[in-house]
Amino acid sequence: MPSNQPDVIFLVLDTQRVDRLSCYGYEQPTSPNIDAFAAGATRFKVAIAPGQWTIPSHASMFTGLYPSQHQMQQSYSVMPPHLKTLAERLQDGGYYTAAFCNNPLVGVINNGLRRGFYSFLNYSGLLSSKPNQAGIPSSFLDKYRQVFKRILANALNKVQDAFARSDWLLSLSFTPLMVPLWQTALSFKGNTRKSLDDAAKLLIERKGVEADQPVFTFINLMGTHMPYHPPREFIEKFAPNVLKDRDAQTYLRRFNSDVYGWLAPLMGALGDQQKDTLDGMYDAEVAAQDVQVGQFLDQLKRSGRLDNTYVVVCADHGEHLGEKQLIGHSLSIYNELVQVPLIIHDPSDSIERETVRDDVVSTRCLFHTVLSAVGLATPEESELSLEHQDSSETLEAVDPDRCVYAEAVPPQNVLNLIQRRQPELVSQHACDQTRRAVWVGNHKLIETDQNPPELYDVQDDPNESLDLSEIFPEMVESLHDSLSAFSQDAEEHQALYSQARATGFDDPEVRRRLKDLGYLEE
Repeated sequence: MPSNQPDVIFLVLDTQRVDRLSCYGYEQPTSPNIDAFAAGATRFKVAIAPGQWTIPSHASMFTGLYPSQHQMQQSYSVMPPHLKTLAERLQDGGYYTAAFCNNPLVGVINNGLRRGFYSFLNYSGLLSSKPNQAGIPSSFLDKYRQVFKRILANALNKVQDAFARSDWLLSLSFTPLMVPLWQTALSFKGNTRKSLDDAAKLLIERKGVEADQPVFTFINLMGTHMPYHPPREFIEKFAPNVLKDRDAQTYLRRFNSDVYGWLAPLMGALGDQQKDTLDGMYDAEVAAQDVQVGQFLDQLKRSGRLDNTYVVVCADHGEHLGEKQLIGHSLSIYNELVQVPLIIHDPSDSIERETVRDDVVSTRCLFHTVLSAVGLATPEESELSLEHQDSSETLEAVDPDRCVYAEAVPPQNVLNLIQRRQPELVSQHACDQTRRAVWVGNHKLIETDQNPPELYDVQDDPNESLDLSEIFPEMVESLHDSLSAFSQDAEEHQALYSQARATGFDDPEVRRRLKDLGYLEE
């Protein structure tokens, strides 16, 4: 007999832009499987990530707090010991907790995000972790695994360097023979297929799980993160110009091998061909990952497990692909980064299925929502769950505690790199300044430490192309008051916590892995 408490799947599509999923109105058919899942679930049209990149956003989803409250804002940050994570709360409530993670910032660095998991498997390239093999001492395995990793790492680095410099090898990389190698070994984005298969196996076969014990499964997928090396069939469909045009191939090769280029603002706008290349390759990655997510969900459905499983599908942040002269997800707080997909399947129908929610919600409230769904939330936490939130906020009656906020604190390693290489960009794009935003109704106010405020009607102008701050100064003032109270609270929290450094962050292999993904300066 199944447990009265549902299983929980927390699936994070790392770096997934909301406007590149078909169910959110994208004209390209990038996500038929996620679309089908969303049709029978609840889709949130305006979900806001509290932070613009991996660590602060995951920490907020795991604690229910904004980045300035949990203080996980840098690559080396550590979760304050007094904060209990979602996994710890669920573990205390009787759940078997397991993670299948492809992002090293979540699964490799010992920064507190792994707390509360009985099992935490990493699929990050050469740092993949596996359960111990029975009968073989772990010390024996560890000794020879590290030697093998170092030898293989040196070999793979040389191969990757060759692919980054040769037109012929780039063309070869698009062939069916080479694509699996790029995906698993050379792309350094983990192994989507393996992580999803392992998660499905646990949920269906339940080895090591006690009878009637519910399972909490956290999954992080990195398919849409740079660099872009999707299978050829998806390139043919979404980026055919890359297969035909040598200039497009040259640009893509340089882009994929230029980690600095994933972080720094652009000196000018992308050319049409460059923009088309990035858009097409990103869409191809979205579509390739969608197929694998669909296979995962289908396994659960055929097994009958989905009938008693609470499923959250979301993103930690989006991605700039040249908009506003920005690339990546380091510096801005525009919609390209902080408005994310959020789809929830609730088997109990506490959150009504087959519906679309129009109100603005924060993904930090997923912490409260999951705990509420499984009966482990306090009354105060239940009030913050998405089930109990309403969209009645107006500019005439703003409750700062019910507003939705986001924060973008510049990653220090990115700022250091830009200051060394292109210091003029720091002042030009305010790279060294903290950004905060507040949403009330259809409007969003962005404030930067030293720059003028920006006001947008995000319903009529989702691309944030028309700044309304000078047209509606009263609206700016009203939203500013709410944001000022939030900012003051943020400063008080920052003064309370010391910036401890994550253990293992300085390990040479860990740092090399983070450099591969652009999270550390050279």
